[in-house]
Amino acid sequence: MHPGSRQREPCGAPRARNRLAHGLVERCRLLTVEILQLDKELDQLVAEQAPSLLDICGCATLSAAKIIGETANVRRFRSCDTYACHNGTAPLSVWSGNRERSTGNRQIHAAIHRIAITQAHYHPDAIAYLKRRREAGDTKAESFRALKRRLLDVVYRALLADAEPPHTDLTHQAA
Repeated sequence: MHPGSRQREPCGAPRARNRLAHGLVERCRLLTVEILQLDKELDQLVAEQAPSLLDICGCATLSAAKIIGETANVRRFRSCDTYACHNGTAPLSVWSGNRERSTGNRQIHAAIHRIAITQAHYHPDAIAYLKRRREAGDTKAESFRALKRRLLDVVYRALLADAEPPHTDLTHQAA
């Protein structure tokens, strides 16, 4: 073929291409509908199981669901400190190659990190806390790590509050 000349498409190719494109668009639409339905179900499940967790600024449904699922049962941790060790917001010094690393459940740690990022941008108390830490001499990373550890305390208390059985009035049960 010469440059600038057009190659002819086989007869029926535009129809086949249109049919394929229409099929892909329809599949995308159906998947979107399914995703929206699953999001709605997840919103409802998380709201039932962890309303206190959702009240934390920056903790949306997916982060809350990840925390709930990875924690499994907050009562299995005897304190907030053991929970912090479990998820890596209380880093253990592991010296290898002269670098400090932390261990723990990286999924919970990532959810706490997402909450901290949101709070660092939008929550006045978190912004003030980070500023105080920086003025006290912490690096940006150290102050952010301290914020995450503080947030974990809030998350732990919220999980405990949500795990408590509903209070029942024993006088009505006797009747």
